Amino acid sequence: MEEVIGYLQNNQEKYVEELKEFLSIPSISTSKENKNDINNAASFVERKLKEAGMNRVEIIQTEGHPLVYGEWLGAPGKPTVLIYGHYDVQPVDPINLWSNPPFEPVVKNGKIWARGATDDKGQMFVHIKSVEAFFKIMGSLPVNVKFIIEGEEEIGSESLEKFISQNQSMLKCDAVLISDTALYDKGIPTLTYGLRGLCYMEIEVTGPKRDLHSGSFGGAVANPANVLAKIISKLQDKNNKITIPHFYEDVVKLTKKEKEDFKALKFSERGFAKELGVAELQGEKGYTTLERIWVRPTLDCNGIIGGFTGEGAKTVIPSKATAKISMRLVPNQDPQKITKQFEKYVKSLAPASVKLKIKAIHGAYPVLFPQDNPATLSAAAAMQKAFGKKTIFMREGGSIPIVTTFSKKLKAPCVLMGIGLNSENLHSPNEHFDLNHFKLGMLSSAYFLNNYSL
Repeated sequence: MEEVIGYLQNNQEKYVEELKEFLSIPSISTSKENKNDINNAASFVERKLKEAGMNRVEIIQTEGHPLVYGEWLGAPGKPTVLIYGHYDVQPVDPINLWSNPPFEPVVKNGKIWARGATDDKGQMFVHIKSVEAFFKIMGSLPVNVKFIIEGEEEIGSESLEKFISQNQSMLKCDAVLISDTALYDKGIPTLTYGLRGLCYMEIEVTGPKRDLHSGSFGGAVANPANVLAKIISKLQDKNNKITIPHFYEDVVKLTKKEKEDFKALKFSERGFAKELGVAELQGEKGYTTLERIWVRPTLDCNGIIGGFTGEGAKTVIPSKATAKISMRLVPNQDPQKITKQFEKYVKSLAPASVKLKIKAIHGAYPVLFPQDNPATLSAAAAMQKAFGKKTIFMREGGSIPIVTTFSKKLKAPCVLMGIGLNSENLHSPNEHFDLNHFKLGMLSSAYFLNNYSL
């Protein structure tokens, strides 16, 4: 095993150069203009899986972007690990805020800077390299391994959702290994055991049949922008508690042990506020910041559109105003149930002077995994060995919808072995990835594959 670790440590410069090549591909999944880049990224992953030693590798075409599948099943009697990741990335806007072109990777200050560096190309790539090291040194793997790498994570994973449902036998495994979450802090080995779900809604308020002069008509008709603002303001009370009737009735309460574990992390609210550039933190009364972002549901307005938004002044009553509203859900909340509750409540808030249209955009179920399953225990020991520190467990405020699908359809635990940091500007300009974590991720992956075989 130490020879495998040594191989990984001795080839770090080579791996960084390969990662640069991967990051140079502008595989923006939401953009039709980047279709060829999506295909090139899939081909890159296919090539690297073959070079690593997987004996069955194929690009699987879908109605959307292609999937890349790889497998090696040469360890009879040993567990099977399915490794998931994604090669697609977010758009780069606003481009003027990048310190270097987003698809021209730069290494500086021990970090690699490019779109997709931490989400998820860098994190996913560590597992390909750990598998490669076993083949180079041992000629085989200690467990059976399958890879499924997609190109639609940033746009909802629709093709992979369908593929999993239709190919459960092909993807059958004992555990799913995913690196698309975060470390609690720099150099702290971390496993995530819970993710929040999502209910994403759109509210459209329509008043007069056309935009109106605010002087000639103001005060005589309802202003859709004003009405929309009032509706949004009534979705939470003064204590930042969501006011939708029955919204909290299925929420699973935090256990005493979890409270103690969170407290032991010694989270700095002052430091968190300073990092975000805000004077003070705000949230649901009666809960700590970690509880608010990990285990409590939330409601946020993500955008408002309506009326005149250009430079200067235009005195207008808009005909229409729209808002995007997201609700992060926690176990055991059901996004379909929350959608109905949201629709009913918002309709009750709207006056008869406007027309209301409510649309459900996206939903995802929350997940919560036990910390004592064999795969998770193997991963905790692996990260502790690689990082030289005890592995901590945390929940994550974000959502990875495909994790729920893996868990339900494949009946397998998901090991969320994140090695990025939430401060690495994923989805923002100047995304980057700590190259020490890149290395430690490879070592953690290798130790995990070995531990899980025992």
